[in-house]
Amino acid sequence: MDDNFEPTILAFFCNWCTYTAADLAGTSRLSYPPNIKIIRVMCSGMVDPKYVIKALLEGADGVLVSGCNPGDCHYINGNFKARRRIKLLKEILPSFGFEPERLRLTWIAASDGVLLAETLQELVAQIKTLGPSQARMQLVG
Repeated sequence: MDDNFEPTILAFFCNWCTYTAADLAGTSRLSYPPNIKIIRVMCSGMVDPKYVIKALLEGADGVLVSGCNPGDCHYINGNFKARRRIKLLKEILPSFGFEPERLRLTWIAASDGVLLAETLQELVAQIKTLGPSQARMQLVG
């Protein structure tokens, strides 16, 4: 394992919950790793699986999709759609050469800035343990 390895993680955050939690973490002066590149989406259910696969194929070491808690979705059932999609994606990622652990789905409410910061730190540590993405190594090599 390379101690200098800093993973790149793409995070799709629901506008109504997780993105608001990220804002709260920032205003509360909670720190989270700069490895996370946040993309705000209106709902976690709007994250198309091709975006996840494309991110990994183009060099992201991990992808996080995060939205409202089940039952609290601004769009009624978007997070249930996200849960189904992530489950299927985790099943097909190995056929692309990626460990399913490179993809994570979380539910983080707007008031959970502390949980968000902790989750992001834990995710970066997990991806560091996995090491660089094979796709990144192929792009670089």
